[in-house]
Order: sequence, then C-alpha cells, then structure tokens
Amino acid sequence: IRDFLNTNFQDSSVQVKKFMAAFMLRVKLIRIVTPSLAHALKVFETINERGVGLNAMDLLKNLLFMSTPSSEFAKLKQRWKNLVDTLDSSREKPLRFLRYYILSHYKLDESSRPVREDEIYEWFVGHKLECGIETQPLAFVEQLVTCAGAWRNFVRGLGIDGAPNRYLMNISWLSGAARQHYILLLAGRNLPAPLFAELARHIENLFFCYVITRESTKTFERNFARWSSELRAAQTEEDLESFIRRYFLPDMQTRLNAFRFAMSELTEARIQQYRLRYILAKLTQYVEEQAWRNPSDGDLSKFVHGSVNIEHILPQTPMFEVANCFDRPDEYNDYKYKLGNLTLLEKTINTSVSNSSYDQKCAGYGQSSFLLTKSLVEKPHVGVDTSLNRAVKDLIQFDTWTSDSIDRRQQMLANLAEAVWMKDVSPAQEQDGDV
Repeated sequence: IRDFLNTNFQDSSVQVKKFMAAFMLRVKLIRIVTPSLAHALKVFETINERGVGLNAMDLLKNLLFMSTPSSEFAKLKQRWKNLVDTLDSSREKPLRFLRYYILSHYKLDESSRPVREDEIYEWFVGHKLECGIETQPLAFVEQLVTCAGAWRNFVRGLGIDGAPNRYLMNISWLSGAARQHYILLLAGRNLPAPLFAELARHIENLFFCYVITRESTKTFERNFARWSSELRAAQTEEDLESFIRRYFLPDMQTRLNAFRFAMSELTEARIQQYRLRYILAKLTQYVEEQAWRNPSDGDLSKFVHGSVNIEHILPQTPMFEVANCFDRPDEYNDYKYKLGNLTLLEKTINTSVSNSSYDQKCAGYGQSSFLLTKSLVEKPHVGVDTSLNRAVKDLIQFDTWTSDSIDRRQQMLANLAEAVWMKDVSPAQEQDGDV
C-alpha cells in the first residue's frame, strides 16, 4: 500500500486525502465469514464477475509462490507450466491427479476416509511441512511433474520406463475411464521395470475381481490408499511379493466364492458389452498363450479388434426351425445370452455362419484360429504331453448344442476364468494379511 501511495501521489498529502475520500465514498469493504474453505470458494465463484471459481490447483500455485523466494519465481513458473502441460496432454483432470497424488504418497489415518476434491487445498495447507511446500517448494513441484509424467504414461498403457505395458492396456479395455488403480501405480513407480510390470499384473487381476463381484469404487480407493504407504517402501522382488501376499491375495481370497458365482451365472444382461468382450478376449488369449507361447498373443487388442465378433452359438435371431429344435424353447432367450453360449469368432467366418443351426456352424468354427472356438467341434492334438495338448485338455468338444451343452460350457469357462484371474489365490490360503 505504501509503495502504491508513493508511486501515485509522492509526497502530496492533499492528493492522498482526496484519494482516501474517493475510496471511502465509492468502495465498500465487506467481510464474509464461511464455515469452511469449500463454502468460501463457492461464495467467490458466485460474486466473481468472471463467473470462474478458484480450485485447488489455483490455490496450491498461490501457496507455492508465497513460499518461494522472488528470485526463484521464474523457475517455479516454468515447472508449474510443465505440470499443467503434462496433465493437459494426457487429458487428465488436475484435481483428480492431485487427489490421487495425496492418496498415493502420504499415509492416511486408518479410521479416516480418503480426502475429497473439495478438501485438497485444506489438506495441503495442513501438511505444508510434510509435503515440503514451505521448505522446498521447487522440489515439491518437480515431484508433481514427475508423477504427472508417470500418469501420462499410465493413461497411454505405458510402464514407468515408457514401454508398452500389457496389463495397463488390459485394464483400459476392462474400464477405460477408471483411475483408482493409479494410486498404487504412483506408489510403486520407483520399482524396477520388471517388478512394476508384475505389480501391474496383480492390479489387473484384483481390479477385475472387484468389477465382476460388483465391489464399490469406494472400496477400491479406500484399500489402495491404505496399502500405498507400504508399497512405496518396496524396492526388491521379496518386498513386492510380501506386499502382494499381505494385501492382494487375502483380499481376493475373501471374494473367491463370489467370483465363482458371478462367472457361473454371467450373461450379457449382467455386464457391459465392452467388459464382456474383455472377458472373452482374456479367456481366448489365455488358451492361445498356453498352447503356443507366442509373444504376439500377449497383445489383447488382437482379440478385441473390430475384425473379431462375439458369436452367439445359439443364434440371437434364429430361423424358426433352429429355435423350434432347441430342447428348452421357452427358455431360448435366457440361454442365448449366457456366457456359455458366447465365443469369439473372426468377422469373416461369423458372417458366413450367420443364424444357422449348430450343425451348420461347426464347419465355420473349425476354421477359426482361436483354440477356444475351434475346440467346440475339434480339440487339436499334437504329439505327447505338448503345450498344445495341455492347453486344450480341459476344453470340451460338443457334438450337439443343447441347454445342457451351454450349462457345461458355462462352467468350463468359469473354471478357466479362475485360472486366468485367480491363479495366485489358493483356496487353502491362510488369511495372514490385513485388508
């Protein structure tokens, strides 16, 4: 204020008095008291003539400038720009990034719920020393920039080393908008690349377990936030294995029966189409990988590509004689949507088999390159105890397609799903960890 008066009025007391008179006459100072910062920000948004509210990013930036020497302003400004540009390039919501940064980097009270977006700034104010905002603001922003870069990689299905990560890509097929697992990915970002990939594999399995058993996303966040503090300390393979045994496996163990039930009862009506495609793709991929050990089969996009269709073995819109010949015609509409009635089939073959009977479709299924589909009519066999033979050993070949066939195949796929997503979970595993 003194600088302003000196600059504009110099030593003229008359001019200062005129300014003060005009100021008092034309300006009203109103003090508004609100019960919380969230309410204060809402009031600001309401009375701000731009109609634009302040969010935690704006306030955090201001807090950092308050804690930074003026000689370092240029550095801080550039680093903040790097942060914003990185988040923009990944099309990420800054507040969600800040919230998950907190949940992944700072140990929260066991009894408390995860911090909400409207509480982010208050949290930073209350933890300025712990975060280094007051003592090392530039280092704090640099860590945010590093985490934003890792986040951008995760969004793109890349690991911490910038290389494609099959498990992160798989999760994007399972739930492209999901970000809860980023809490654990950020917490484990300092692991060596092979161990980070192993962490991502376990995260995919757990994430699917949560999805198929209809677990609330609040459980995802709560568990991941509670577990992240121990994961941050992991550095070796033994550390990671201990972490997985302590948290992931016991949690999945408690859901094993629910998982089995969900898979044995799964129908198209009970799950989104993109997730159904993910499930069929993973089951098909598993058999291919077990049989051929071909690295190219590790890319799930090969099985969810537009050139691959979800085939209804019992046709969706059957010819009259097909529907009439089904052994339970009154339950036709129920059976045609069961998981056991579905398989992946190349689009060219799918077009040719159309709405025909099972007998007429068998020739097309036999031409499929997918063993899970081909084995409907013929189980390949090569040599003695080969990887191919072992891969198809538990698959069932069907001469006819009845309600019993669909039920048997449904259970076969449920068993296969357990091998795909729950293979690390033993039914006899002891509950020696906290969940």
